[in-house]
Amino acid sequence: MMRAARAAPDAIPDETMTIDFETYDDDNIFARILRGELPSETVHEDEHVLAFRDIAPQAPVHVLAIPKGRYIAHGDFHRDAGDAEIAAFWRAVASICRDLDVTRGGHRLIANQGPDSGQIVPHFHVHILAGKPLGPLVAG
Repeated sequence: MMRAARAAPDAIPDETMTIDFETYDDDNIFARILRGELPSETVHEDEHVLAFRDIAPQAPVHVLAIPKGRYIAHGDFHRDAGDAEIAAFWRAVASICRDLDVTRGGHRLIANQGPDSGQIVPHFHVHILAGKPLGPLVAG
């Protein structure tokens, strides 16, 4: 399932941009996808969660799961979201892994927070990577 139309070149986050971890940016790429302004290849959607294929996959299976709420990173998600929303998010991630059939062969979940981690989109998200041996947890 696709959402909306083709993304503008300026919609792709710049890896050198500075993220404000205090104020949610309503114009970040994931907020725009949630509003239907940018396309995504949806693999799961429910009341609390949208999951879609990454536009620059790092593995044969590379899906991003995002809460529909306004959270910058896992710190404020786990601090500010209600228990039902947190539980729904992680249950959806588990369900997505089952639906993608990556539980038997293995998969990796990654949630970055902050510049040292490489977070480039200021909306909490979890990468689901699978489909090949993923190598060491942290490269060189």
